[in-house]
Amino acid sequence: MSDGGVKPGATGGCQCGAVRYRLAARPLEVYVCHCRECRRQSASAFGISVIVQPGDLELVAGEPAVWTRPATVGGTIACSFCPRCGSRLWHGDRAGSQPVSVKGGSLDAPPDIAGARHIWVSRKLAGVVIPDGAETWPEEPPS
Repeated sequence: MSDGGVKPGATGGCQCGAVRYRLAARPLEVYVCHCRECRRQSASAFGISVIVQPGDLELVAGEPAVWTRPATVGGTIACSFCPRCGSRLWHGDRAGSQPVSVKGGSLDAPPDIAGARHIWVSRKLAGVVIPDGAETWPEEPPS
């Protein structure tokens, strides 16, 4: 699994700069999600998720708002975003025990997705090319 070249101390935040964060450790993995929900939240062809332990995501400035939506595979997802500009920042609970999905486009230095896992490829847009040899999953991979 790839960490996308994201190093400890990497920083990120929202589009307007009101909410800023820092990653205290390397990510556990990076994946590209082709599901409809990720396409909608990113307003693009796919979403990039940088998976970190909740304690490794440190809030540096501002306070995100949280919106909760149903998850495709059951349960709900807490979606943190800037209350000023609306930029999505991460999914999950920083105070919880489960890994948090930092939105790759919110990092100051973008992750390298060359070695990323691709999930929900059954919903991939036509014309999106997945690199040869990339690990792919038609839907959600097993935990």
